[in-house]
Amino acid sequence: DTLQSQLINMGVIPTLVKLLGIHCQNAALTEMCLVAFGNLAELESSKEQFAYTNIAEELVKLFKKQIEHDKKEMIFEVLAPLAENDVIKLQLVEAGLVECLLEIVQKTVDSDKEDDIAELKTASDLMVLLLLGDESMQKLFEGGKGSVFQRVLSWIPSNSHQLQLAGALAIANFARNDGNCIHMVDNGIVQKLMDLLDRHVEDGNVTVQHAALSALRNLAIPVVNKAKMLSAGVAEAVLKFLRSEMPPVQFKLLGTLRMLIDAQAEAAEQLGKNVKLVERLVEWCEAKDHAGVMGESNRLLSALIRHSKSKDVIRTIVQSGGIKHLVTMATSEHVIMQNEALVALALIAALELVTAEKDLENAQLVQILHRLLSDDRSAPEIKYNSMVLICALIGSEPLQKEVQSMAFLEVVSKLRSHENKTVAQQASLTEQRLAVES
Repeated sequence: DTLQSQLINMGVIPTLVKLLGIHCQNAALTEMCLVAFGNLAELESSKEQFAYTNIAEELVKLFKKQIEHDKKEMIFEVLAPLAENDVIKLQLVEAGLVECLLEIVQKTVDSDKEDDIAELKTASDLMVLLLLGDESMQKLFEGGKGSVFQRVLSWIPSNSHQLQLAGALAIANFARNDGNCIHMVDNGIVQKLMDLLDRHVEDGNVTVQHAALSALRNLAIPVVNKAKMLSAGVAEAVLKFLRSEMPPVQFKLLGTLRMLIDAQAEAAEQLGKNVKLVERLVEWCEAKDHAGVMGESNRLLSALIRHSKSKDVIRTIVQSGGIKHLVTMATSEHVIMQNEALVALALIAALELVTAEKDLENAQLVQILHRLLSDDRSAPEIKYNSMVLICALIGSEPLQKEVQSMAFLEVVSKLRSHENKTVAQQASLTEQRLAVES
């Protein structure tokens, strides 16, 4: 690494790129340049230097002339690390690399020769990598009219798993801004992705499932897409993968459902009354080995309550043993998750306190709230929602006794002088409520 750094500092990169341009007819010299590029391109500092040369143009020019698989492979090995740099991504797109890649895909898609299969994989992977840059992605999307975008769409119904995977990943990358997402949903992309998922329910290619779910999750982010995707049956399509034992699939499935029900009360109620789903969520809330799945399950449980505000949903979650997980979630290190848990718990206390009373008591919610209110590091919204929750819990006799037995009045009266006005006001109200009850 130190030798490479020294070479880079000496300015060897621009010299080598010039050499490649001048002697592109000399096969031996070209090869030596490619080997050197391959060794240097891994370093971050080198990519910045490469970006100031016309390496993209030279490599694409060279690539177009190659017939032999080995030579193409050598150029691919330089292109892949270079394409991790956003500036170079755009240069490669502008130099016409995408057209070369699409041509390779077309030539190799039906072949069963090992070299062709390898080339198909490399070309489609590189295509997805080029779409990870915002500028290069927008350039290729061309408002959804781009020929590249259209070609990538045609990969999704293909019979090659590699192309299905690359197609779905490409859609997930195109779906990185609201405008693109809205355009794609309006132009029927959702049905294509659902058909693709359908093909993988039984034979279960995990990478394709994961990629298609990623694309649907991204498409569900804009508010206007949620209702359209729900009425297209996306929730039902996603639920078919509840049986999956693969954490990456579980993670994306949870994220997709959470995006879909955001502010969609009817859908949240329907899913929240689905006992199979809720039981699976409760099970995944204990997936200690997979923090991502555990976090997403908790967040979806809370979202089902927050968006449905439905007594039936709360009952289903209580019966499935979900309350203790929401209480634990209130102690998360992430403020956003703590807050989501507290809001869900406040709704439970307001709508179905009697049903949830025993579970809230067993999960030691009152002690946790005391801790959150006493802790100076708790965010203002955490303090605010903890006090709202305390006021709701007083409606239950056993929980009220617990509140009285812990010196809540002291903690709350201190918060009356909190720098955050909303917290200070809520502290006054909570103090009055506690005083009346005691």
